[in-house]
Amino acid sequence: MDDMMFLTFLATLVGAAWRLATPLIFASIGEVFSERAGVLNIGLEGTMLVGAFCGFATAFATDSVLLGLLTGVLGGMLFGLVFAFFTITIKADQIVVGAALNLLGMGLTAFLFRTYYVSTGKGIEIAQPVHIPWLSDLPFLGEAFFQQNLIVYSTILVAILATLVLYRTSFGLTLRAVGEHPKAVDVAGRNVAAYRYGAVLVGTGLAGLGGAFLTLGHSNQFVEGITSGRGFIVLAVVVFARWSPIGAFFVSLLFGLFYALQLMLQAQASIVVPYQVLQALPYIMTIITLVVVRGKGAAPGKLGQPYEMR
Repeated sequence: MDDMMFLTFLATLVGAAWRLATPLIFASIGEVFSERAGVLNIGLEGTMLVGAFCGFATAFATDSVLLGLLTGVLGGMLFGLVFAFFTITIKADQIVVGAALNLLGMGLTAFLFRTYYVSTGKGIEIAQPVHIPWLSDLPFLGEAFFQQNLIVYSTILVAILATLVLYRTSFGLTLRAVGEHPKAVDVAGRNVAAYRYGAVLVGTGLAGLGGAFLTLGHSNQFVEGITSGRGFIVLAVVVFARWSPIGAFFVSLLFGLFYALQLMLQAQASIVVPYQVLQALPYIMTIITLVVVRGKGAAPGKLGQPYEMR
């Protein structure tokens, strides 16, 4: 492979990594909010599937990507409301409820898709790349960074806004306190449950948006299990990112790089490694990440623990 071919390969790889990282970025930043408030939501896989299906179904009916994205967010938030009711109000075990919602999301979306859409064989219009004048024509940088669709670009805005809200507002300060010392928040007259509900709804809304991207910004069709374990990878991203929105953004890009790399290596005729090994790269990376960060960094003090109000 000569230098020009290598640079072309690298530019394509970086651009694809950002696109493939987009659902991880949305969902992981949302999960940062949830876990910062002390709520561990392992039901992100099912939530993202619901977002992906709702986005596809809406765009199928209306031909509107924007409406599809909004419906994906609302679908995720509806799932989040169910999760919050059982874990915050009823105080059921968060792991058990999250696992149940994963199963519900997988089964429900598969049933609805087979019932109403599988026989149509029709795809939908997806968000198109936006070519930024001059910048998109730059060698290497243009293809990698300036030929993405608006949903991909919005990940930067979401990461910045999430950081500002979490670290520069009274809401963010209280939210973080809820995950560390909920009793102190309660004594100060703030409603711990309300903050946790809000954090879960933000988290699941962004997870739904990440799922909707899969059908509206990446593929033009819904398929069963389209998330392919991304909801579980998000949990590793959040830990690796030390519960930071900016950290989640960059760690998601790293995982996106592995997703893109395995796809591009499969297209190389000279690669003799079985494709199943290449497909496993993102999941191997997840395991390595969890081993590397084990015992390092402090999770929110009351993560996964229900709070009994005074």
